[in-house]
Amino acid sequence: MIPVVGIGAGLVAALLFAVVITGSPLSALLYSASPLPIFIAALGWNHRAGLIATAAGALAVAVALSVKGGVAFALIIGLPAWWIAYLALLARTDERGVLEWYPLGKLMLWIAGTAALATVGSALVMTTDYDTYRGAVARMIETLLNEMVRSRMIALPADMPVKELADSLAPAVPLGIGASFVTTITLNLWLAAKAVAISGRLPRPWPFIPGMTLPRVTLLILLGAGVLAALGNFVGLAAMALCGALFAAFMFSGLCLLHDLSRGRSWRLPMLISVYVALVVMQAVLTPLLALIGLADTVFGLRRRALPPPPAKS
Repeated sequence: MIPVVGIGAGLVAALLFAVVITGSPLSALLYSASPLPIFIAALGWNHRAGLIATAAGALAVAVALSVKGGVAFALIIGLPAWWIAYLALLARTDERGVLEWYPLGKLMLWIAGTAALATVGSALVMTTDYDTYRGAVARMIETLLNEMVRSRMIALPADMPVKELADSLAPAVPLGIGASFVTTITLNLWLAAKAVAISGRLPRPWPFIPGMTLPRVTLLILLGAGVLAALGNFVGLAAMALCGALFAAFMFSGLCLLHDLSRGRSWRLPMLISVYVALVVMQAVLTPLLALIGLADTVFGLRRRALPPPPAKS
């Protein structure tokens, strides 16, 4: 049963991954959901099903598109989904015989690290030469800026060369890619876990997600990544991607804090609706603010001081 489920999930994931070549607006949404079948297979059966799905999907993409595409599928979609699903179902028995599941905070830290590795993997699939990669990214940014100027979406000063602006923005691109990978992995993991839990196949009891906090070692990792990000090679690219990934992880921690703080409050629903709407329409403003809230919670332990214990599991 496991091989059949894994192969089926891999083929569906490969189809979602390959549809991006159509260039339609819907294709981007379908592409972002490509880890979902692998997550469902790995969470609902076991991690071996996720590994089989990764292999089947990579082989299907390699045959249908190209070998490079198959490698990209494995590095960017398959292996990250398999590894995070494996960790999510990791458990151990403590000295009292109680089963302890892998903590959500450490899982989120691994999601950030996996997102950084996936970012590097996507770059290496393009080219193994850093200058070539940076030049390709700069050209893509230049094309995008020129299109935005022509459509009057943005206005640039007349004396600002678009090419120089693109060259200066290129090193920061891994920051955004790392953050987007964290968002994609986290949302797909949540959707897959919900679907598997509804089916009754999820081995792990549903955790209290608003209680998630990042471990304090995350701060040291962020500091180290910030120092290494100044290097102008693939090490610097990986560090920059990790900074963006940790930034997104702190944003999710800030969201969890808001959910946790508002438990039992009359203003909970309108506040949460406002926050999520603002995340869509004012993302550039609210995302850094939520990340700072999550960072402050990690440093000072805000929830431990202000909140009652989480509700008992039913």
